[in-house]
Amino acid sequence: MEFFTVDGSFSKWKDVAGIAGNIFAFGLFVSPMPTFRRIMRNKSTEQFSGLPYIYALLNCLICLWYGSPYVSQRNFMLVTVNGVGATFQLCYIILFILHTDKKTKMRMLVLLLVVFAVVALIVVGSLQIPEKVTRWYLVGFMSCGSLVSMFASPLFVINLVIQTKSVEFMPFYLSLSTFLMSASFFMFGIFNSDAFVYTPNGIGTVLGIVQLSLYCYFHRNSVEEETKEPLIVSYV
Repeated sequence: MEFFTVDGSFSKWKDVAGIAGNIFAFGLFVSPMPTFRRIMRNKSTEQFSGLPYIYALLNCLICLWYGSPYVSQRNFMLVTVNGVGATFQLCYIILFILHTDKKTKMRMLVLLLVVFAVVALIVVGSLQIPEKVTRWYLVGFMSCGSLVSMFASPLFVINLVIQTKSVEFMPFYLSLSTFLMSASFFMFGIFNSDAFVYTPNGIGTVLGIVQLSLYCYFHRNSVEEETKEPLIVSYV
């Protein structure tokens, strides 16, 4: 099987990395399901915030537009992963709106409209640029900035883990899925020679390694501390 074409591009490896990235991303998309099962069961959003889903939807739609053939080339895997991601986020937002109080409901609806307006402005505005290279740079920088800010959000969790010396707020499988997805799309961007893909995902890969390292370190320490305690304590 040929894994690279005559022009030197690693087309088959790029497809493998893209498919792997789509699979690992699915783990991220379904991770909020336990939260929404609780929301639907209690018929209340309690203290949960809907803002992360609004921002995730915006990020998916911007990256979806960047992956389209109107902006970049050979990025179909970006269209699929962000199309599925946008669908999941929109479903979460709708469920959140249906189960929250009236004040928050109105605010979420306004933010949802703002997201659609911003994306529409980006799409229509970029299509007015006749030079495709300029359009690629413009949307590429916006997509890259959006991804970097999304990958930077775990920095708050990392800081919390270091302060509390506990991995309670950093689920292992979520961190693992983030790392695997980032690493896959980092390789996808490398094989596709697309800096707007491999740069933010490279940052995400590094942050994923940091999260997993912290999890292993603090989880091991907590287990060691627990095993130091005797199974049966005698007060005689």
